[in-house]
This record gives sequence, structure tokens and C-alpha cells, in this order.
Amino acid sequence: MSDQPKPGQLTLVAPRRGKPQRHLADLTMAERRAAVAELGEKPFRADQLSRHYFAKLTGSPEQMTDLPGESRDRLVSQLMPSLLTPVREITCDDGMTRKTLWKLFDGSLVESVLMRYPDRVTMCVSSQAGCGMNCPFCATGQAGLTRNMSTAEIVEQVVAGARALAQGDVPGGPGRVSNIVFMGMGEPMANYKAVIGAVRRLVDPAPEGLGISARGVTVSTVGLVPAIKKLSDEGLPVTLAVSLHAPDDELRDTLVPINTRFKVAEVLGAAWEYAAKTKRRISIEYALIKDINDQEWRADLLGRLLKGKLVHVNLIPLNPTPGSKWTASRPEDERAFVRRLESHGVAVTVRDTRGREIDGACGQLAAATPAS
Repeated sequence: MSDQPKPGQLTLVAPRRGKPQRHLADLTMAERRAAVAELGEKPFRADQLSRHYFAKLTGSPEQMTDLPGESRDRLVSQLMPSLLTPVREITCDDGMTRKTLWKLFDGSLVESVLMRYPDRVTMCVSSQAGCGMNCPFCATGQAGLTRNMSTAEIVEQVVAGARALAQGDVPGGPGRVSNIVFMGMGEPMANYKAVIGAVRRLVDPAPEGLGISARGVTVSTVGLVPAIKKLSDEGLPVTLAVSLHAPDDELRDTLVPINTRFKVAEVLGAAWEYAAKTKRRISIEYALIKDINDQEWRADLLGRLLKGKLVHVNLIPLNPTPGSKWTASRPEDERAFVRRLESHGVAVTVRDTRGREIDGACGQLAAATPAS
């Protein structure tokens, strides 16, 4: 494991108000062409810029030799501004897992994680700086919401990972990002427009986007029912992950406070509608917390709720935050929970615990870093 501060460590500055600068990743191809035309250039320059960014993974004007020399710097500064500044990077698993803390233009801190496996590369990305859902066992939830991220700020996390892979900076040789999970900081469905824009940039073929398969993209939510229903009409066959964490309303009201508004039955009902429309299996995320939600009777209740549905349960050994009273379940309780779910015919796996030694849970690295 290594902990390597990057050049230009976090500088304490007063937050700047306003929005992040416009970036071509915020825009559709038609909007990019219009933006280039506004700058006095031929619209097809937008296609060239997009190819450099999404296909060649470069933001350096010096490498854009197909653009007029007198236009490169201006086009790049206006449509490809730097949105993320690396503050800190920590690696483990012999460099195969890399967590990066980023500073946004206003000093807000967000995190992304790149995880390389033999058959795929998964990136976990943030969609908000902080989170307003207030789940008590989550470091990000306890930090509160700072602001929504822009579409381009979300996309930039993936592009940064794709560049590192393409350049061979990640052990295992050059590679490409194959899977994206919106399970970093923030509640994706609470930043719906920017997240959907980011998903479209990720899955659109180059040069419009990165060309990642929509089936490799997972969007999580604690259960914002109207947004789930809206997502089912987007025509994007992404995986929906529901962070359930409890099968009964009494406990879930405490663990996931939005449950006081959208109850378990309503959340699961929206999820089954999504599965019916998209033919995509629902992922149920369930953080196992010692003596809180890991009882066998709760596994039975969950199994009865999910039996016969197009669903998979992803059990997550809780990654405890410093000073928290919440901790991971005992191994024997975890195994018993799995057995009870399987007895109901429900598919279940226990999530790989990668990143535990590098503050792997979303929000932990930011919480350990002085705020700007």
C-alpha cells in the first residue's frame, strides 16, 4: 500500500461561488458545434475536439495538431477547462485499486476509485460533493451536502481513470474502463439531470462519448421513487441499484431517513417497474451492520420481499468510519444471512472488500482531509 501526495497539495482557500466552467462534456454534439461556432470557428472543430477528449483521451493543445495553431489554446481553454485537481491518491492491491481525492473549482472535495480486476476495470464515481440523505452509517451522509456536481465534473473522473489506464500508469499494462458505478459520494438521483447527462456521455460512441456499454453502468439510489420512474423512460439499459439496508420500515426509517417519505414497498414497487420496462436485473445493496440489520429474521423478511423477482442482492460488509458506533457484522452472522436469502431462491453475493485499508468507503478520504 502506498500513500502518495500529489504535487500541489491542497491549498486552503475561500470557496468560490458560482458554477464550474462550461466543458464540452456538458454538451451534446449539436451543442458543442454551436459553442464552437460562437467562438468564430467552423462547427466541425467540435468533432475534432471531441475526438481528442473522448477517443484519444488528451486535453493538451500541443497534441491537437489537426487544429489551427492560433485556435488551439482558445478552444481548449473555452471548451476543455481543467475541472478536477488531484489532491491525494492512495493505492493498494499492488496498485490495482486507486482512490483519488479531487478538489473542484470552488474547493469542494470529491472522491473516485479505480479497481482493476483480471477481466474488467470498474470505476466508482461521485455525483455530488457531500450528500443530503443523512444515512448515519455513511461518512458522506454525515458530512452533509455541499453541492451537485456538473455533468462534466462527473465525466472527468472517468476520463482521468481512462487516461491512467491508457498510459499504463495502472499495473497490468494499458487497458480501458469497462464498468462505472455511481456509488461514490452523493445520491445520484438527487442530481438527476447531471447524472443522466454523464451517463449519456459515458455510453455514447466516440467522438460523442466514451463508448462504454450501458450494461456496464450502474446507477444507485437510496430510493427516490419519482426519479426511478423517470429513469425507466430514458431508454438507457443501465443497472439500477437500490440501497435498501433494511427490509422493514421501522429500521429503514432510521438507517435511510428518506424512507420516512418513500417506504420499502413503494421503493421496491418502482424497482420492479424498472426491471419490467428495461429487462435489467435490479441490484439490492445491503450493508451488513453488526447487531443492527444482520439478524436471520430480517434475512427471511428480505427473502420473502424479493422471491421470484428479477433481482440480485449485493451484501456489503460495512466499512466503518473512525469513531462510529457502526461496524461490520460477525463472519458467522454474515454467512447465516447469505444462507437464509439463498433458501428463498434469491441470488446473493458478498461484495469484494477492496479498499478497506485506504479509507475505501465513500467520503472517508475527504473526511480525513482538511476542508478548503
